Amino acid sequence: MRALLVDGSAPGGLRLGTAPDPRPEAGQALVRVTAVSLNHSDLGYPGAPDGTVLGLDAAGVVERAAADGSGPAVGTPVVTLGFDGAAAELRAVPTDWIGTVPAGADPGAVGTVPVAGASALRALRRLGPILGRRVLVTGATGGVGRYAVQLARLGGAHVVASTGDPERHGEGLRELGADEVVAGPSELGEPVAGVVDTVGGGQLVEAYAKLGEHGVLVSVGRVTGEGEHFPFAALSGHLPGHHDRSVTSFFLGHCAGLAPDLTWLAGRVAAGVLDAGIAWRGGWDEVETAVEALRERRLHGKAVLELKG
Repeated sequence: MRALLVDGSAPGGLRLGTAPDPRPEAGQALVRVTAVSLNHSDLGYPGAPDGTVLGLDAAGVVERAAADGSGPAVGTPVVTLGFDGAAAELRAVPTDWIGTVPAGADPGAVGTVPVAGASALRALRRLGPILGRRVLVTGATGGVGRYAVQLARLGGAHVVASTGDPERHGEGLRELGADEVVAGPSELGEPVAGVVDTVGGGQLVEAYAKLGEHGVLVSVGRVTGEGEHFPFAALSGHLPGHHDRSVTSFFLGHCAGLAPDLTWLAGRVAAGVLDAGIAWRGGWDEVETAVEALRERRLHGKAVLELKG
């Protein structure tokens, strides 16, 4: 089968080549991929050997149903999650990481759901009830951030979106559902009940300082390369407003029951309730262009490769 392979000598570190067809296990379906949504982790894990097929997010159609009878039937449009193998014509996927997709939905759009959409959904659930409460989303123009802004608004929160360039991105974030747009957590006036942090480093520390009592910060990702250094007494609960605040880590791969979440999210994207935020779309022979844009962080949204022909 054709696939995008790790190649340290190729521009961007990936090249179009061939790889053996996957052999599904009993609890896996074989999916013919039609679209791949790129994440920063798809640009090459440190030490990934040449020939590795990367990719987490992919949409397609079930080619062979799981042998154990679980999951969708042959011919079902689906969206899939995995730690690798997305950027290929065929993908073997555990059925609990497969969501079904409405007929006629845009594969490129629903293909953005697995990592970004499901991470945002699970992070917001970790905050607890958000109806009528203030929620901060950092890195709000990124893939997870965009979904978090929209889902928090659907959940009834007062959404504060943080972005490095409010003048440029403020209008778009408000269209997605943000009630306020700030340049960073330090600009917040009133405290917030919850934070979905996709940045890490100093911004995570600043965001934690803005939590009110009983507030929760969910650390979804880090893009700064910085560590988190809290000032003296930042974690002292006896200080005014500091009681019972927490920071929690997050890893989508350890979440159970993802199939219904992927199905629900894909349905909302297909219905136009959620904006997939595709910032770049092209054929998989254009992967070098997409990789360059991602590495230089020129894309505020998702990059989608369509696997055709």
